[in-house]
Amino acid sequence: MIYKQAQIDAYFKKGDAAIRAFLLYGQNEGLIAEYTKKLTQTISADLNDPFATAYLNWDDVKGDVGCLAAEYNGQSLMGGRRVIILKDADNSLTKPLGEMLAGSKSDTLLIIKGLSSLNGKSSLVMLANSRPDMAAVACYEDRDENIAASARSLLLANGITFGNEAFMLLCSRLSGDRKSNVNEIEKLITYVGTKKHFEPEDVRTAVFDQASSGTDDLCFYVFSGLKLKALRSLSYLLNEGVEEVQIVRALIRHVNRLLEGKSLTEKGVNISEAVRKVLPKNLFYRYEMAATQLGRWSKDRLFDAAQLLYKAEKDCKTTNMPTTEVVSYALLTLLSAAAKLAR
Repeated sequence: MIYKQAQIDAYFKKGDAAIRAFLLYGQNEGLIAEYTKKLTQTISADLNDPFATAYLNWDDVKGDVGCLAAEYNGQSLMGGRRVIILKDADNSLTKPLGEMLAGSKSDTLLIIKGLSSLNGKSSLVMLANSRPDMAAVACYEDRDENIAASARSLLLANGITFGNEAFMLLCSRLSGDRKSNVNEIEKLITYVGTKKHFEPEDVRTAVFDQASSGTDDLCFYVFSGLKLKALRSLSYLLNEGVEEVQIVRALIRHVNRLLEGKSLTEKGVNISEAVRKVLPKNLFYRYEMAATQLGRWSKDRLFDAAQLLYKAEKDCKTTNMPTTEVVSYALLTLLSAAAKLAR
C-alpha cells in the first residue's frame, strides 16, 4: 500500500504488525536514512545488535535469493522480532520478493532501500503498492514545509536560538535533500559554537546556498530573475518526471497570487500584509522575496506574464508540440523580464 506522511508518523509511534515490509525509494537519501533508522528502532533500540538486525545488499544476494529467504525466515537467538535492511534493491527483486512473502509467515520486518532510479512506475514499487502487507514510502525532495520543520527541530535539539530573519535566510539556502541539509545545519551549529545563537551574517558565512527545487521555488526564482537557480530547478523537476504542464500551471498560480496581492495593495493594504494574505503560511520564508516581486511587477506586466503562460499551457496540451521547449521559452522570457525589472 502507499504510505503517506501521516501513516508513517503513526507507525513510528505504535507500529503495525500487518506491515511486513517497507520499500523506501526516491532521491532523498537523507530522508531514506532517517526513515530506515526510525523503522529499525520500532523493533530494536540498538541498530548494531547482530541478533536483532541484519544488513544485506541486493547485489550480493540476488544470485542466490534463497539467502534472502533464509535470513528472512530465521529466528533470533535472543527471541523477539528481527529486522532485515536490504540495500540497493531494483526491479529484479520484484518476483522473488512476492514469492517469499507469499510463502512465509515470518514476523521479521524487511526494510528495502531502493535504488534512486526507482519511481512510481517501477515493478517493485507497484508490488509494494498492491500488497496490504507492504508499505511503499516515496522519499522525494523535501518540500518547503518539511525543510523548515526539520531545520527547526535539529536547531532546537542542539539548544540553538535564532531570529525570524536568520531562520528564513537559512531555509532559503537549504535544499530538498535532508542529508545535505543536516550537514549544512551542523556546520552552522559548529560555527556559532558556545554563542548558541545565529544571525543572518552567520548563515551567509557558514551555510552554502543550495536552494531547493520544488515548483514553488522555481516560481520564486523565475519572477525574481534568478536565472541559474531557475534553470537548475527546472532541470531537476523535469528529471524527476514532473510534467511540463504542471510546471506551467504552478507559474500561473504564482502569477495569480501576485495579482491578488496587487489588488490588495490597491485597496490600501501594505505590501507585507498583502504577501501574508496571498501566500500559504508554509512559505513564510519566501515572504521577503514575494514582497520584492510585488513591488517590481506592475499589474499590466503580470497580465502579460499570465497571457504568455496560458499560451504555454495550451501548447503543452497540443499533440506533437515540443513541451520542454515550450516551457523553457516561457521561463527564459519571464526571466529576461524579471532581470530588467531588477535593474
